[in-house]
Amino acid sequence: MPFTGNMRGALAMTASMAAFTVNDAFMKAVSDDLPLFQSILLRGGIVVIALLALCYVLGQLRFDFGRRNWGYILLRTLSEMAGTVCFITALTYLPIANVSAILQALPLTVTLAGAVVFRERIGWRRLGAILIGFVGVMFIVQPGGADFNIYTLYGVAAVGMITIRDLAARQMSDDVPSTLVGLMAAVGVLLMASVGVWFEDWQPVTQPAVLQLSGAAVFIIGGYVFSVAAMRSGDIGFVAQFRYTSLLVAVILGVVVFDDIPSAMTMFGAGIVVAMGLFTLYRERRLRPLA
Repeated sequence: MPFTGNMRGALAMTASMAAFTVNDAFMKAVSDDLPLFQSILLRGGIVVIALLALCYVLGQLRFDFGRRNWGYILLRTLSEMAGTVCFITALTYLPIANVSAILQALPLTVTLAGAVVFRERIGWRRLGAILIGFVGVMFIVQPGGADFNIYTLYGVAAVGMITIRDLAARQMSDDVPSTLVGLMAAVGVLLMASVGVWFEDWQPVTQPAVLQLSGAAVFIIGGYVFSVAAMRSGDIGFVAQFRYTSLLVAVILGVVVFDDIPSAMTMFGAGIVVAMGLFTLYRERRLRPLA
C-alpha cells in the first residue's frame, strides 16, 4: 500500500499530539517540586535556545513582515503567554485527562470564533454541532458538582486563549515562517516567567526536576516540529481529526503515571465533544473540497 500524504500527515499529527501530552505529563510531575513560573522559566530557556537554533539552520531569522503581521504575531504571543499560565495551573491541580478533555473543544471554539470575528460562514449543522459540543464541555466541567473547582475554569480560560492564538495565526501572511512565530511565542512566555519568578520562592532544582524539565522541553519541541509537518502533509480536514488522539494518550498517562481514573461523566462529555468536533471537520471537508 502506498504511503500517501494523508498517511504521513495522520502519523505526524498523532506524533505531535502524543509529544505535547507527554510534555504536559512532565510539567504536571515537576509541579510537585517547583512553583509555576520557575518551571515555565526553566523549560522556556531550553525551548527558546532550541527554536533559535532551528530558525538559524532553516534561514528563518528574518523580521521584514510589515506592521500588520507583527500585530498578529504580538496578539498570538500575548495569548500564548496567558494560555500557558492558565493551562499549566489547571494541569497542576486537575487530572491530566480532565484538562485534555476540556481542550478537545478547541476545533469547536475556533470554528465559532471564526464565524463571529471573521464572518466565516457556518451552516446550521455545524452550528448545532458546536452547541451540542459545548453541552459536552458542561459534562466535563460539571459546574456545581462535587468535583468542580476554580482550576477547572483555568482549563476553560486556556481554551479561550488558545482560540485567540489560533485565530491570530490564521490571519498572518504565508511568508511568515511558522518556526519564527513559535520562537516569538516562546520568548514571550520566557519573559513572562522571568517576571513571575520574582513573586515566588525559588526552590532548589533537584536531579529529578532537571530530568523532568528536560523531557518536557524535548517533547514540546518535538510536538511543535511534528505539528508543522502534519499541516504540510495531506488534506487538513483529514489530518486534523487525529488531534483527538491526545485524549487517549492523556487517559493512559493519567492512569499509568498519576493513578488518575477519569470519571464516567468526564469521559461521556469528552465523547460528545470529540464526536461533534469530528462532525464539524467532516462538514468543512465536504463544503471545502481540495482541488
